Amino acid sequence: MPWQSPISPGICWYEDTVPERPEYPALSGSIETDVAIVGGGFTGLQAAHNLALKGVRVTLIDACRFGDGASGRNGGQLGTGQRWSPEELEDSLGFARSKALFDLAEDAKKYLLAFASTHGIDIEYVPGQLNVSHKKSLEKDYRDSIEIVASRYGYPHQSFMDRDETVARLGSTRYLFGIRDTGTGHIQPMKLLVGLARQAALAGASLHEKTRALKINHSNGRIVIETDRGNIRAERALIACNGYIGNLEPVTARHVMPIRSFIGATQVLSDFPDVLPGGEAVADSRFVVRYFRKSKDGRLLFGGREAYTADNPRDITDHIRRQIAEIYPSLANIDITHAWGGSVGITLPRQPFVREVMPGVTSIGGYSGHGVMLSNYCGKLYADLVTGNRSDLELFRDLNIPAFPGGTRFRSVLLFLALSWYALRDKF
Repeated sequence: MPWQSPISPGICWYEDTVPERPEYPALSGSIETDVAIVGGGFTGLQAAHNLALKGVRVTLIDACRFGDGASGRNGGQLGTGQRWSPEELEDSLGFARSKALFDLAEDAKKYLLAFASTHGIDIEYVPGQLNVSHKKSLEKDYRDSIEIVASRYGYPHQSFMDRDETVARLGSTRYLFGIRDTGTGHIQPMKLLVGLARQAALAGASLHEKTRALKINHSNGRIVIETDRGNIRAERALIACNGYIGNLEPVTARHVMPIRSFIGATQVLSDFPDVLPGGEAVADSRFVVRYFRKSKDGRLLFGGREAYTADNPRDITDHIRRQIAEIYPSLANIDITHAWGGSVGITLPRQPFVREVMPGVTSIGGYSGHGVMLSNYCGKLYADLVTGNRSDLELFRDLNIPAFPGGTRFRSVLLFLALSWYALRDKF
């Protein structure tokens, strides 16, 4: 029977509309390499591509197909800065480190767009993002943030939207005000993923799908990755599994927790011209963020339903339609043609996890819903580190990322309780 991904429910619109999605062979027998990479998403493939360009022998494996994880199934929004606003990071890290992290994120944005342009990858980039609030109490924070980012961080692309402008740009009365950001935008992530894998292969990286890593250890001074298709012996290794780490590596598993996020794609909204007439992406002020945008062909891509376990719910479509109707009542009966989900890797402070988890083995992940830019750039920065070039990866490595409390047995339960409490706060 045809091979099917065990990861995600439903049909992904991104995958359904990619003209070609090449397959890569499974590993066949044991091999020697310079760098082994586990995980065929943006982080792993960017690392493989940039290492191969420098003449490094690199072998990458993925348990499923490239793009079956978060890299090929996410909301497609680039955002600006890190997961927390610069002024929030200043409170804990100070201005210098907060500014360095903001600049890194801007470099990541430029790198992603330049990579796609250089290699002729049509990522369907559309500029513009609206960050909107459902709480009146946040207005001062929004206004202050715009001024701080412009004056202290050198980012002049944001402006405050009052209620009238917010209603006009969204085509909805659900939100009170917001921030318009013209310095960022959104993409079709599966197209980037497919193009990236192709470039990594052309550069000389050895890429293998449907090859599951079972164990990582050391033997005779080499790193050994045991897989279901043979063993890989390497001098160095990168774990780029993010929310799909499972039981492969315990340090990463204690620090990066998967939560499930789900997206629906509606029919083309040709009868609803008032919905996002400018084509911007939207993210709201809820802790459990609702994020949505229009596709190139005019569908509404809407994400917001989350589950704080590794399980897949049965009611993806109905739940997403109800959330859409809260914002756009006229779409209460809209046909949802595609609905899918995947695991987002989060950390306790919502900052990326970068650590050498054993000698010669680096783990990178935990982008906490802010990974389209950062995952691509972190892969590139890892390659810079390995090849002896200056790398800003240390900015993430030096962050204090504590483990989730509760140990293996209770951490998922505690996370469920904590995030459910935050979701309850969103209603008030």
